[in-house]
Amino acid sequence: MRATYMYGAGDVRVIDVPDPKIEEPTDAVVRIVAACVCGSDLHPYRSMPGSGKGTPMGHEFVGVVEETGSVVSGVQTGDLVIAPFAWQDNTCEFCREGFQTSCRHGGFWAAGGIGGGQAEAVRVPLADGTLVKAPVGEDSALMPSLLTLSDVFATGHHAAVRAGVNQRTTVTVIGDGAVGLLAVLSARRLGAERIILMGRHKTRTDLGLEFGATEVVAERGEEGIAKVLELTGGDGTHTVLECVGHKPAYEQALGVARVGGVISRVGVPQYDDGDIGWNLFGRNLTLTGGPAPVRHYIDELLPDVLRGAINPGKVFDRTVPLEQTPDGYRAMDDRDALKVLIQL
Repeated sequence: MRATYMYGAGDVRVIDVPDPKIEEPTDAVVRIVAACVCGSDLHPYRSMPGSGKGTPMGHEFVGVVEETGSVVSGVQTGDLVIAPFAWQDNTCEFCREGFQTSCRHGGFWAAGGIGGGQAEAVRVPLADGTLVKAPVGEDSALMPSLLTLSDVFATGHHAAVRAGVNQRTTVTVIGDGAVGLLAVLSARRLGAERIILMGRHKTRTDLGLEFGATEVVAERGEEGIAKVLELTGGDGTHTVLECVGHKPAYEQALGVARVGGVISRVGVPQYDDGDIGWNLFGRNLTLTGGPAPVRHYIDELLPDVLRGAINPGKVFDRTVPLEQTPDGYRAMDDRDALKVLIQL
């Protein structure tokens, strides 16, 4: 079969690899129907050391079950399924507490001998705990929105949930990438009436306004902080959803958080240090967030997608076939595309 591998910064190839097969009775083999390039895929795309071996890529996909192991009972051949960006048993104590990304027996795609999602097919460990059946066919117009449940929509939702967003909280969202825009959508869905989106790419922030943002701040750094404070009478907002992962974004979050507020980070941190001293402590701020336990949220979010109440799939603004996945990486890295859908 064909699969996407990265061999170093800027070096993405679609190559021939062995077909996946059942190795454990808890496995399933899924033929991938739709996948995508994630903003987090751009981190290694910009910095990965060169390697002759290559690394499989992709952690977001929707597909059709082709085969199941002998003890799999939750899905069957022919089912269209959504795969969270981590696989898990969904039964250990961490899973039961809603932290499936910390499953005692789970792991992540494209690691530990498990293939990536930017491929024609993949072996899914712990299929009963991982895969969620979607009651539609693979030709459904809902496919882009279903795909967002694999990661970016659920991650934006996680940011809002961890921050405690509700109808009484004001919100600042930092970042106009797919996760940031879907954090806006999630905050609106949870009842927030004032949502300030910090982003400087108009086509993206226009979508943010469509998703529910009430104001856009294009300025960055101290200038951006000053603008948010001006909009909020000098106080800042109750919650800040940091959806970028770079240190300047965290510093902006600190600058716009209201006394007693919450900063929720879901952008994968690309830094190891940051201000956690008096600036955080003195204002009684809470710092939270982390990898989204997507499996915990799909059951809640899926019905709204199925009935068309929300359309998170609008974050996809380019579609490529699998063989053109390297072009998708380049388009996102050049900011010519917001999020690229890979159609198989």
